[in-house]
Amino acid sequence: MKSEQMGMMDMDHERLIKTTCAEVFGVDETHVRLLHRLMGGMSNYTYVVEVGAARYTFRIPGKKAERFVDRTIERHHLQLAEKLNLPNRTVHVDVASGIKIAEYIDGVPLSEHNPLEYLEEAADILKTIHESGLESDYDYAPLERLSVYENHLREFDHDHGDTYWALKEKWLAYRPFLDEFSKTFVHGDAQISNFVIAEDGLYLMDWEFSGNHDPFHDIACFGNNNFDHAVALLPVYLGRAPEAEEYRRLYLWRVFQTLQWHNVARYKAYIGLSEELGIDFDRVAESYLEKARALLAKAEEF
Repeated sequence: MKSEQMGMMDMDHERLIKTTCAEVFGVDETHVRLLHRLMGGMSNYTYVVEVGAARYTFRIPGKKAERFVDRTIERHHLQLAEKLNLPNRTVHVDVASGIKIAEYIDGVPLSEHNPLEYLEEAADILKTIHESGLESDYDYAPLERLSVYENHLREFDHDHGDTYWALKEKWLAYRPFLDEFSKTFVHGDAQISNFVIAEDGLYLMDWEFSGNHDPFHDIACFGNNNFDHAVALLPVYLGRAPEAEEYRRLYLWRVFQTLQWHNVARYKAYIGLSEELGIDFDRVAESYLEKARALLAKAEEF
């Protein structure tokens, strides 16, 4: 995005932040200060704001984010997650706009460190979620979710192409195997950028994609930037050397994720976000198909 466009957007966001915080906290707008924007996300705009002496994060959803996230469901999952003390405490959620205000955690994303140095902590967090006994009112529903995302692209008369459908068909052949495993409450997007290292430990943010699902989905998410991170996390999570079928299960859920995010990236390209954000989403979408092909080949080795 051009700098002048970014500047205008930030000015609009600042006005929105000040008026919303003034209403939520019952203060004058002069008591609300926008400190800076947190970078790294491709779907939302998140700012650090100060209201009086307290700091908060203020999330403004990106363009058409509502096509992929149901905010009523997200609010339900935030309420569940806060029972586990894993995310920062949510102060305000507007399900209509997607605006969310939460207490600020002073820390840095795990993506700015070596994730291999935090495998024990990450495994502990994921096991806390998966072994909590909490049950969502909603399933992650991977096949239904994928169908919804595919339908979004059909609005642009996009047929995905032979490569996508061939890869999906190969993945679908493993569904009887994947359906053997029990569901637990999962984060749904446990990539390293959503873990925050603070002085008092590790936190897990952004519960937009949570639900009941195979817990290996979260482990696979940990390898979003580099799948070797997920492979390294698995034995730590299990507390033993994984069996061949456990590696296969891990790889197959990552294949699903690449197909899912392929659809999201392609949609972002169609609605003009490549130009607005300066990210080539067509290339991102193609890279996910390349990853899916390589991961499927690896899964077939187990």
